[in-house]
Amino acid sequence: MSEQNVTVRLAQQRDYRFEIDFGAPVPALLADEPPPLGQSAGPSPVQLLAAAVGNCLVDSLLFALRKYKQAPEPIAAEVRAEVGRNAEGRVRVLALHATLTLGVPADTLAHLDRVLAQFEAFCTVTQSIAPAIPVTVAVRDAQGRTLK
Repeated sequence: MSEQNVTVRLAQQRDYRFEIDFGAPVPALLADEPPPLGQSAGPSPVQLLAAAVGNCLVDSLLFALRKYKQAPEPIAAEVRAEVGRNAEGRVRVLALHATLTLGVPADTLAHLDRVLAQFEAFCTVTQSIAPAIPVTVAVRDAQGRTLK
């Protein structure tokens, strides 16, 4: 990841629906809360957080594998946000559980053990939020074998 500041702008469209402007050339995105507050016109903030973690993790895994000239595509991710109440009774993201799936069998990838041991450390988003929100990561290959 590059070392630069990132700015996004949010503009209220109606109630809890906001247009998120990422700046050119990235298209804007609508975000909204689910009912009863919003109308689910776009992803909720919790969904955006889960997407950011998943996207960063698969980017980090792909980068680490490509460093060894490996082709794991297509990689997929599923991130489950555990939402509940904290000790003060406020709704919070209590944990995030990510499962990354390689698009090929593990035995076709060289240096996989080394990659699996270190790729998470380079995920900017996950490492930034992990002190506040526990994040668990599992990696599977295309045959469904759990590798991590």
